[in-house]
Formats: sequence, C-alpha cells, structure tokens
Amino acid sequence: MTTNVAVSHKQSRKDYVSDQVVRWCPGCGDYSILSQVQKAFPEFGRPKEEFVFVSGIGCSSRFPYYMNTNGFHTIHGRATAVATGVKLANPDLSVWVATGDGDSLSIGGNHLIHLLRRNLDINILLFNNRIYGLTKGQYSPTSEMGKFTKSTPFGTLERPFNPAAFALGAASTFIARSLDMEGKHLQEMITASYRHRGTSFLEIYQNCRIFNDNAFIDLLEKPQKFENQLILEHYRPMLFGANKSKGIRMDGHRPQVVDLDGGRYSVNDLVIHDKHDKMLANVLCELTYMPDFPTPLGIIYEDNQDTYEDQVHKQMDQAVAQLGEGDLEQLLHDGHTWEVQ
Repeated sequence: MTTNVAVSHKQSRKDYVSDQVVRWCPGCGDYSILSQVQKAFPEFGRPKEEFVFVSGIGCSSRFPYYMNTNGFHTIHGRATAVATGVKLANPDLSVWVATGDGDSLSIGGNHLIHLLRRNLDINILLFNNRIYGLTKGQYSPTSEMGKFTKSTPFGTLERPFNPAAFALGAASTFIARSLDMEGKHLQEMITASYRHRGTSFLEIYQNCRIFNDNAFIDLLEKPQKFENQLILEHYRPMLFGANKSKGIRMDGHRPQVVDLDGGRYSVNDLVIHDKHDKMLANVLCELTYMPDFPTPLGIIYEDNQDTYEDQVHKQMDQAVAQLGEGDLEQLLHDGHTWEVQ
C-alpha cells in the first residue's frame, strides 16, 4: 500500500494537466468539468501519484488521458468494477470514476448498483447529457420521454432514469448534483465528494453541443436560472428566485412552492435542508422531474458508514490472526483433488 506523504511543492492546475491534446467537440461541457477537476485537486494536498481515474466507454471516458494522474480506460459499463479492484488492492489511493449516463446507467447499471451499496471510498463523476454522444446521438436512459433522436425518430416511449433517485435507492452514502458551467459550485461539489469517506455520487449536468445542445439552458441563462435552480445548503431554508422571494414548504408530505412576497408565508414556513435526512432526500430526488419545481443542486444526501474496503481488510486480518498466514501449495492440494490421466 502507499503511504500519504507531503507534497514536495505547492501544486497548481498545471500539475494535473497531461501532455495529451484534449479532443472533445467545440463547446462540449466536458472541457469545463475537466478544468474544474484540475483546479480542485491541487487543494487536496496529496501527491498526484495517489490519484487514479477509471473510465469506461463514452466521451467522458477520455478523462484518464487528460489527467496527469494514474488511470485506466476500461470497457463499456465496467469502470466501477475495475475501480473496485483498484481500491481493494490499495485502499490508500484516491479512486475516481468518470462515466456518462449511457455508460453507467445502461450496460453498467448493475455494476454501479453494487458499488453504491458496498460503500467503497470511490468518487463517481456521472456526466449526464441525456444522450449518447460518442455513438452519434441515440437516446440514453436519461433522455426525456418523447425525445426525437436518431434511434427514436417518432419519439422515445421510455420514462427517463432519475440518477439521484437511483443512487439513493442503491444506498449511496453521498449524492450531489451540479452543472458543467457553474464552475464555483462544481468545484465545491468535487471537493465535498473527495472529503466524503465512502462512495460519492456526483451527477453533473453536461451540455452535448452537437447532439443535445441547450438541454439545461433553463438552469444556466439569466434570468430564468434563478427561478429554476434550488441551491441546497445544509441547515438553511430552501430559497430560490432572483431575490430569494420563493421557497419550498411541505404541505403535509407534499412539497409546495410558495411566494414570500405575498404576506401569507415567511422564511419560517420553509423546509430547512438537512443533508442527513433520507426522507427529505427522497423528496428532493423527485423534485427534478416534477413540473413547476426548481431543480435541486448541491448535496442532496450524505451519511457516514464504514467503508467496504475497511471491512474487507479487517476481515482478512482477523482470518490471518485466527488461522495463520496460510500455504498456497497446501491449499491447492488440500481436500477433494484428483488427477486426470
């Protein structure tokens, strides 16, 4: 295993920029995500050799080439499985998975479920552009119902996946959401993901300039962005709007948008965000697909539990203490063995 050592010099973004030419389509949101990751990592204060990026297949999967860290470019949907092996083999490494909505929520869905429920200390960056970009514009698991694409010329009949609800149902201990072009907020979420000990699931809304342009324009352009973004802050009331004049309250068990300028409601009537409240997290996950509600951005849910790799290595130590180091040769020839003539 590695041991954490002091960084020999004050790091900057340049320390995490590789010698590879970055090749995404002009205007792709991946450029912004890469930039914010490279800006955030120097602040973590550890050698770049202790970071590992693992990817599957898709536009986001070029990430390991562009980060001056260790990395694996694996196969479609299996990045989480490879990342699990890396973390179990060397728990001291900081392991990151760069993946897309097609890569991880379709062919890789089963692997992702089990990474989340096991709670390894791995950070997942899920780039959600609601389209298959690398294969030229087919609908993905997160595409809106009725969307016209090359593979659905009459509109998709499938309801879209809700990534945050998916992660919550799979028992993820950290769920957050941000936007590719909201640099400051995205950096904060990347840092929060890193600080969390356990599996972190960060969904990043990412614009695909070629095949699904302006998919999140209502969350980015003024003035409508203020009406459509609900920035979550721990132990703070759920306020939104250009002048913070709107908020979310609970009408029984149902969320409700209220206007604070009308005199009927005040800040005291609003829901106070608690990132440790799983029932509230369920509500926030559903708001994303409810009409007339703003989209929650920030840390939706966080819980602290033992990590899988800690439990695995503790169990291994207990087995060695109880049974001894063991003998591989004896194991291979013990019990029911036979020889084929």
